[in-house]
Amino acid sequence: MAGSIKERIPPHHDDAERAVIGATLIDEDAVSTAQQYLRPDDFYSLRHRKIYEAVLNLFARGTRLDLLTLSGELEKTGKLDEAGGNDYIASLTHAVPSSANAEYYAQVVQNCSLRRSLIQISGETGSRAFDETVEPKYLLEEAQQKLFHISDPRRIFRYKTTQNVVLSVTDYLEEAYKKKAEITGIPSGFYDLDRLTAGFQPSELIVIGARPGMGKTAIALSMAANISIGKKIPSAFFCLEQSAEALGIRLMSAETGIDSNKLRKGFFTFADRNRIFSAAERIYEAPLYFVDNSHMTMLNIQAISRRLRIQEKIEIIFIDYLGLIASDNNMLRRYELISEVSRSLKGLARELNIPVVALSQLRREAEKEKPSLADIRESGSIEQDADMVMFINRDRELEKTSEEQAAEEGQKVQLMLAKNRNGPVGTIALTFLKHLTKFVPYTDDRG
Repeated sequence: MAGSIKERIPPHHDDAERAVIGATLIDEDAVSTAQQYLRPDDFYSLRHRKIYEAVLNLFARGTRLDLLTLSGELEKTGKLDEAGGNDYIASLTHAVPSSANAEYYAQVVQNCSLRRSLIQISGETGSRAFDETVEPKYLLEEAQQKLFHISDPRRIFRYKTTQNVVLSVTDYLEEAYKKKAEITGIPSGFYDLDRLTAGFQPSELIVIGARPGMGKTAIALSMAANISIGKKIPSAFFCLEQSAEALGIRLMSAETGIDSNKLRKGFFTFADRNRIFSAAERIYEAPLYFVDNSHMTMLNIQAISRRLRIQEKIEIIFIDYLGLIASDNNMLRRYELISEVSRSLKGLARELNIPVVALSQLRREAEKEKPSLADIRESGSIEQDADMVMFINRDRELEKTSEEQAAEEGQKVQLMLAKNRNGPVGTIALTFLKHLTKFVPYTDDRG
């Protein structure tokens, strides 16, 4: 009976909670340590929560932390009695002999808090699972979001000394010296672009902008195919605008060389079937993962990306496109949402240490002349957060080419690398094969 009663008491460690707060009163450096692991609601004891809140408030204001200032802060906010009074606060300094083990005690408190959160989430999910009016898939997604929510704020932030940085840099340079590779990141499959960028690098946010109908999805899918089908590098493609099946037909058209309209309508020949089966086998074996959902928030994208990074070892993410990401907060204005999405994508690239390629629409004015960074739609933060920005631009003179010739030879398109934080900028030529919705390197065969 005693065992069953114990099991119902939420996990907590009163001595560790007392020791953490005691350490902050002995040494203010312990506040910085505790802050990396703990928020006020991580404390099980209500009095400890109130005291820790006051400690953080004083620390944030730069006020010297001691028994007098802490008691004064609690009295000013009317929480001194809830915190146990002056005698209890004074006793906390005797709960720990020194602040040396503050990090250990903070971890103990954090682990207990995580256990309580897991118990709560599993209990809520278990109860809701009995409700047959709720879709199980929705419950699963809800539970995953809650799990990521309790884990995400607990990432430990460390500083690096110049010694650490120099060692990392020299190791990198040593490897670079041995390889002497012009492409050090993930190759897009377009050599002229990769020569400028050295490939898409880990932690980079790459934005591809264009007006509707200019080929944003086509160029992203062409890159994903080059990377996953050609190089066997695991990739994820978030398709918010089109279904995975629609993109699959595009891939099949690009790989077989059969007009996408003919494939879609079934007007292909019996002889074409061999090419289709051959292409299907190549695509089938490619480590390319489509996330097919037209209504996704940034939290959804972060959660799924983390899971794909861990389970499938993806090395690059494509998002089609920024403007379709829904808000987690309905109170945000549109430009605020795009700014938040932009910052979050850059943070995701750094967290997962992989490139994130996001598509973005340009303002209507960009149709009149060559696009610039100022034409990125809805938010200047995209321009600021992105490590690399490129635009698809039609060559107006070559657009006069007849439809028949364009269909046969393809159309010359400019890919303008307008921002490259870690390298040169420039413009490269690509060929857009409209009937295959595919971009390929440009070659001038006229002479």
